Amino acid sequence: MEQDTAYESELSDIKLKLSDIHNDIRSFMESTNHQHLDSVVRSVKDDYSGVIVRHLMDDAGKDLEKNMVKKCEMRGQCKGLLSNVLQKNAGLIRDGTVNEASIEENRLELRKLRTMVPYDKCDICFAEASEIMSKQVTLMRSMKIYETNSEKRQDLSQLPPDVVVGDILEPLCHQKRFEILKAISAETKSFSSLSDLTGLRGGNLLFHLQKLMQKGMIIQRHERGDYMITGKGFKVMEGVSSIYSALTPQEPAEDS
Repeated sequence: MEQDTAYESELSDIKLKLSDIHNDIRSFMESTNHQHLDSVVRSVKDDYSGVIVRHLMDDAGKDLEKNMVKKCEMRGQCKGLLSNVLQKNAGLIRDGTVNEASIEENRLELRKLRTMVPYDKCDICFAEASEIMSKQVTLMRSMKIYETNSEKRQDLSQLPPDVVVGDILEPLCHQKRFEILKAISAETKSFSSLSDLTGLRGGNLLFHLQKLMQKGMIIQRHERGDYMITGKGFKVMEGVSSIYSALTPQEPAEDS
């Protein structure tokens, strides 16, 4: 009887170990799949954005050729100027995200060009260019890369403060935790290497690692194994990087 009880206890321990291993593998696969998917999506956008821009410019050229005033000595010059603005506007697609200020800047350039031409009939050509630009913006909306500020404000109003602060901002608010996430965004790190990196020892480092694991930012491959970033953690760090780039003035390149 005692032997049977011991056997069942050992079997139960083995099942628990197998369950832990299964969970580790599943978490690892989910994490790497998220990152691989993000990489694939970015690659597809890069590959096809150029094709989309060329398609837009081909259509713009055909529409301008067809609908601009035929008998005008400035036709060729104006067509070139309008094409340049439309090409710049279409090129925004390559950035992956388009803000309202960029679109408005191109619209303003069209309006300024209109003030520089002398004829009433010029309204026809500039109305056509404005219509083409509107079509470009409609495509950007359909690609989910352009939102107006009012749309963004509506999205912001839907953010749940408890989730955003508790699950995203609070885990990042400590410099050491940010250093950990930054380090393992590039490669997995062991406990000892993270200790050397952060200057934290034992329980102090473990506290911050557990905080990040609890919030789903990182995982540990297995007991006493290396730490790696999750899909959620990677997306959060990408968002922080985008914010930092947008708010940090870019230094001009030095002349060689």
